[in-house]
Amino acid sequence: MSATFGGRSSGRQGRFSEWLRARRTGRPLDEAADAGGREELLLAAAAAGLPLAPAAYPSGFRCSCDRVGCPTPARHPVSFAWQTQSTTDRAQIERWARHQPEANFITATGMVHDVLDVPFAAGSEALERLLASGIEVGPVAEFESESGEGRLLFFTLTRGTPEDEDEWWPCELDCHPETMDEHPGLRWHCRGSYVLVPPARLPGDLGVHWVRGPEHPLPDPLTLLEILTDACSRHVGEQPDHAGTAWPSRG
Repeated sequence: MSATFGGRSSGRQGRFSEWLRARRTGRPLDEAADAGGREELLLAAAAAGLPLAPAAYPSGFRCSCDRVGCPTPARHPVSFAWQTQSTTDRAQIERWARHQPEANFITATGMVHDVLDVPFAAGSEALERLLASGIEVGPVAEFESESGEGRLLFFTLTRGTPEDEDEWWPCELDCHPETMDEHPGLRWHCRGSYVLVPPARLPGDLGVHWVRGPEHPLPDPLTLLEILTDACSRHVGEQPDHAGTAWPSRG
């Protein structure tokens, strides 16, 4: 899957191939996390402008929170004040990471960045097409799922808040992060939403890993949207039990 842009051979497709091979062989995608680099990965995400806050973590096959039958084990913030708590401050993130060594972290969307959240099959197809077309793709993470399908998370710049508030609404008006499994199509995490940031652990020896790390600049979401929605439309069309694509917010 090599590709040439502007007469030069690019390593983008090669890196994508390496990721696919790693996924098939079960090799950890965030090797630095296994080597004790969890804190470095979190600080790299914060340095890229992703505001972080502590989240729950797996406790066996359950969640570390006190909620009986937690519907989103290890997938939610610890504090109800996560939106105001989220920060890129290095010292604060170091304190959290060292005092809560098992904690996952979420990143609040709609402040600096948004996340386009798509099914794994559609997302991997779209990622290959985007790279082959020479379109700049920012950070991408894989969210593993018990069903084996999983999701790909495309991190982009936020579209911000337009002057006309009537043309904008927060993500929470349509759906919440915990409803991810109910929506087979594209979800746009913006104001009022969050996603887990790698490295994160989920029950069942699953996790969230970087496919493309936070060192990649955040792109405008509209540069990715057409190819992502096209891939998602085909994916949903192949799923007879699914009703369609969910749109948590508009851009």
